Formats: sequence, C-alpha cells, structure tokens
Amino acid sequence: MWKIRTHRLGIDQGSLMLFSDYKHNGTMWTGEGARELRQRVDFGEPFLQAPAVNVGMSMWDVDHSTNQRMDISAENVETSGFDLVFRTWGDSHVARVRADWIALGEVRHEDDWDSLL
Repeated sequence: MWKIRTHRLGIDQGSLMLFSDYKHNGTMWTGEGARELRQRVDFGEPFLQAPAVNVGMSMWDVDHSTNQRMDISAENVETSGFDLVFRTWGDSHVARVRADWIALGEVRHEDDWDSLL
C-alpha cells in the first residue's frame, strides 16, 4: 500500500494521439507480425519518486476483417516522465490510436525544509 500525505499528492494527466497510420500506409496499418511504438511523455513537473501511471486507449480504429490485438502500457516510469508503449502483432491492422494517461505521486510541498536550499 502506498500512502501519500494529501498535501503532497500530485496528479498529472494527458492525451496523446499515438499514430494515424492509415493516412500514409504506416506499419501499424499495413504491417504483419510484432510491431511496437514508443512515445516519451514528460510530466509538467517532477515527482519525488516514480509515480503510479495508468494508461488506456481513448480512441482506437482497427480493421474489422483481421484480429484485433493490442497492448498498451507505461514503461520506464521515472520522476520526470515515462514511455507510453503500444504493441500489436499477428495480422492485426490498426489505423489509429489515441491514449490517455494519468500519473499520481508525491510532489514537493512549499513547507519542505530542503526546498529552501
């Protein structure tokens, strides 16, 4: 269990269009087999420790005639940001994906003694 003093709770969030591969016949739309896209996300300000990050697809557009295989996650979570990672595989054809994310963690507070140094 992670307990945070509420006056130190920082919440950052965002939305990111990861790709629109159908527009230019990109690999997510026309490819086969394992495919991956990584996008670095930087927080508005750093957390004291790596925060808890939750990501999800807020829009997805896929070819209905193939299997719909998708995986989305946050990797390499650090105090300053994380990698938003989308994967597909097999015969899946993904036209476009938008992802939303939220990060929760402890941040500096104006009453911190060490912030005066």
